[in-house]
Amino acid sequence: METSTNSIPSAAAVRCRRKINEIIVHCTATRAGRDYSVRDVRRWHLQRGFSDIGYHYLVRLDGSVEPGRPLDRPGAHCLAHNRCSIGVCYVGGLDQAGAPCDTRTSAQRYALIGLLSALKTLYPQATIHGHRDFAAKVCPCFDATAEYASL
Repeated sequence: METSTNSIPSAAAVRCRRKINEIIVHCTATRAGRDYSVRDVRRWHLQRGFSDIGYHYLVRLDGSVEPGRPLDRPGAHCLAHNRCSIGVCYVGGLDQAGAPCDTRTSAQRYALIGLLSALKTLYPQATIHGHRDFAAKVCPCFDATAEYASL
């Protein structure tokens, strides 16, 4: 599955055969203002022993959306939830000192709403959550469940 890095995926490009019940939002846990690509995150995950990048989408600082792991493959982003979920990650999540912080740029906020809206159109039964809803983590450093409840 390939999509342009500057567009929200179309229905034809993203529909997968897996049953999707959840869309889980993450952050890369990297410092504000430092941009990373799918290639970077894939390298990190391969170094940790993953078979590929764990997320299905990555939202960069400029709001571009990069496809990661193919949607037909379960992610590696949320223990006990990978089989029936889509992992969406934004670059950031730490302030300059390395403390958890909502560092989303305006472009990322806009892109996340667009991407999550498109995914909800494809998978209307799916609920949107933050990783922190399922793990003892602060990821994605904001309350994604509340913020995206209206989608």
